[in-house]
Amino acid sequence: MEQKTFRSGFVAIVGRPNVGKSTLLNRVIGQKIAIMSDKAQTTRNKIQGVYTTNDSQIVFIDTPGIHKPKHKLGDFMVESAYSALREVDAILFLVSADQKRGPGDNFIIERLKNSDAPVILVINKIDTIHPDKLLPIIEDYREQMDFAEIIPISATQGNNVDNLLEKLTTYLEEGPQYYPADQITDHPEYFVVSELIREKVLQLTHEEVPHSVAVVVDSMTRDENDKVHVQATIVVERNSQKGILIGKGGKMMKDVGIRARKDIELLLGNKVYLETWVKVEKNWRDKQRYLKDFGYREMDY
Repeated sequence: MEQKTFRSGFVAIVGRPNVGKSTLLNRVIGQKIAIMSDKAQTTRNKIQGVYTTNDSQIVFIDTPGIHKPKHKLGDFMVESAYSALREVDAILFLVSADQKRGPGDNFIIERLKNSDAPVILVINKIDTIHPDKLLPIIEDYREQMDFAEIIPISATQGNNVDNLLEKLTTYLEEGPQYYPADQITDHPEYFVVSELIREKVLQLTHEEVPHSVAVVVDSMTRDENDKVHVQATIVVERNSQKGILIGKGGKMMKDVGIRARKDIELLLGNKVYLETWVKVEKNWRDKQRYLKDFGYREMDY
């Protein structure tokens, strides 16, 4: 019997903040590796999700939403998104069906026109609009750029995601399997655990806290019963944010811990004991040293 060729490659997911990039990545991988929140700029590092079938492997890079940076952390995030475009086999440009094409989309399209890799336009959130509205959206984007494919999906509900993956595979070259079939991300567990804790902070706090939060996992150890002990520091920029995060009688911190522990247990497949502290580092987002300490280093793949 003829041996089927194995295809593999790297695919970047780009788009404005909040169009559903992390939701799509989590849907494809079938497990939570990218954090989700309704607040912009949730993703700060390039997250690699690995999707493997019998005849292909796609390594996804989820980039920070491209936006106009306001501080050094913003600069890092935008540079991180652009660097992901340099050495990939294909690019998924995600837009949201329920948002009009705006300056942010046009800004990204101009960058994508210079890309050597094929660009597939993915129109997400089709479940939020009337089907009659889809064609005008497709036509509008088609006039802006010559996309390799235009594929409408709903990442939340999973509509047409299988079709997207099939089409995407046809753009990959014959190549090796980079990661074992059961591996879903190339990030160390420390990183994913810190992201899961940060997600809970984003979900539970209000506007004044989210962008000022970094989470550092100080240690992860297993005891003789295979229970994982996680110690993590949540870093904020102001004392007032520390107060909000701890909450009355420590309630907010307790809620963050309960929610984060559930997700970490799912990720690690073990019981988890989670200890968290809140620490204030004034203006950490503008200090290069802190950015490095808190894990915002450029990662090669």
